[in-house]
Amino acid sequence: MALPTNAIVANAAVDAAFIPELWSDEVVASYKSNLVFANLVRKLSHTGKKGDTIYIPRPSRAVATRRSDTTTPFNVTALAYADDTKITINIDKHTEYSRLFDDFAQVQALESLRRFFVDDAGYAISQAIDIDIITEQLGVAWSSLVWVSGVEGTIEASSSYTANSAIDGDGVAIAAAATSYQAVSDAGIRAAIRMLDVEDTPLSNRVWAVRPEVKEELIGLPRFTENQIVGTDSTIRNGIVGDVYGVEVYVTNQLPNVESSADDSAIAGYVSTLFHQDATVLVEQMGVRTQRQYKQEFLADLLTTDTIYGVKNLREASIVPFITGTA
Repeated sequence: MALPTNAIVANAAVDAAFIPELWSDEVVASYKSNLVFANLVRKLSHTGKKGDTIYIPRPSRAVATRRSDTTTPFNVTALAYADDTKITINIDKHTEYSRLFDDFAQVQALESLRRFFVDDAGYAISQAIDIDIITEQLGVAWSSLVWVSGVEGTIEASSSYTANSAIDGDGVAIAAAATSYQAVSDAGIRAAIRMLDVEDTPLSNRVWAVRPEVKEELIGLPRFTENQIVGTDSTIRNGIVGDVYGVEVYVTNQLPNVESSADDSAIAGYVSTLFHQDATVLVEQMGVRTQRQYKQEFLADLLTTDTIYGVKNLREASIVPFITGTA
């Protein structure tokens, strides 16, 4: 078995007698504390069950019938089934984080340094899941989403954009990808909320996830900072920074930028999404686990953290992508 270059952790963060069960508990704790998007969408547990596909019925709404008191007999009106559809969720993502811990390093390393790798494993897995959820939601605005190679969190300008599927900071529908976008404004926030309203999206459990740059713009808006909008008891937890018009606002670095033009390092805008928590579902078939195996051929311990899951949009009409800038 070939060893990946620079794979073994030397002079590093593990003691000679670490306990896998302890690591697992600590990694899961770190994973949960770093999640943002996964805590904002609907979760469906499929733990311990077989199969790689889940079907969720999506019945269409029907119209109630007024019962007549002049027609005999006074029967109810049985509604015919419409052409109902179903949502197919593929459980097709197996994400892992692995480290090799050399015996020599384990004997000499400080126990206190172990915390870095515990936290790093939990963060890496939570980041991967959040990005998968974000990518699924952005399928509303991009039919083909391409990430800039080597640049974390940036959408390539050549990505196929779906016209009028997103709005800018002023709430205006974006006809095509641009080199600059309007900064977020009170009018833009109200326009996004209206888009959910016209789709009969429930008023409760609406959230807006933004990048730090958009948060910076938001806290400059009077509507965001007024106590009657934010609420005096608002606290920062798992990315939450307040609320506006009854919509909780969360901040995360996992949301992407939009490239100004092909192979251009300039940023045209920042992507955020306002959505209902039932708009997207995360199916967990295997929760985060940590396993250890001694690899004699390398004189090292292999520690792997992994999880199996699937992500799917249930109600795309309840997702409003924002592309905002500083213009």
